[in-house]
Amino acid sequence: MSGLPRSTHVVVTGGGRGIGRATAAQLARAGASVTVIGRQRGMLDETVAAGEAHFAETADVADAAAISEAIAKAAIRQPIDILVANAGIVESAPFVRSDPALFRRMMDVNFMGVVHTIQAVLPSMKTRPCGRIIAIASTAGLKGYAYVSAYTAAKHAVVGLVRSLALEFANTPITVNAVCPGFTDTDLVAASIDNIMKKTGRSREQAVAELAKHNPQGRLVTPEEVADTVLWLCGEGASAITGQAIAVAGGEI
Repeated sequence: MSGLPRSTHVVVTGGGRGIGRATAAQLARAGASVTVIGRQRGMLDETVAAGEAHFAETADVADAAAISEAIAKAAIRQPIDILVANAGIVESAPFVRSDPALFRRMMDVNFMGVVHTIQAVLPSMKTRPCGRIIAIASTAGLKGYAYVSAYTAAKHAVVGLVRSLALEFANTPITVNAVCPGFTDTDLVAASIDNIMKKTGRSREQAVAELAKHNPQGRLVTPEEVADTVLWLCGEGASAITGQAIAVAGGEI
């Protein structure tokens, strides 16, 4: 796809860093008008100042009222054509030490955050000629991983939601898909690497290798590779692609 018309308005949650920022930048370069949403205003403003997005709104996706207000502000500027529901968090713990509060945190942000965001964006998107809803899930939505049972459960829920909504909207111009990255070179994975180092005494190189071994290519995925997949799903050529959970993981899935 050569580009997106400037009349295309994209909203990216968690758009101030990692996969969200790379995706915002990729879509902005493709010609779209991009609004990033996140909790940390400074990171969002840096993204806009770098020319990787055009507008920023502050909201926590786990707060239904806050994300609804932020998306309403974005939609007033310009109706929304594309949503990239990217915001997410991860915490690791053995299942026996994963209390209900941990499960609620993982579900509130990683799953209910996607629910709140999609529900908020639909009124605007339904007024447009076509729409794209893309949830950034994870390979943890397609398989299990030890010590992140709460996160894995939440990402499985996201994939299930995507598949259900694709059927509900199949007779409309809106497609719904999930992109499922493997371990990606982001701040979230950096925190996991630090955790491995702290708990095992391994070096940073050994900790990176522990995560990279899941990828048959023997490396971490880059945020830009995930963003490229999102860009493709936004194009006209992907209008028949819906209800899919596309792994970007070097053959892991």
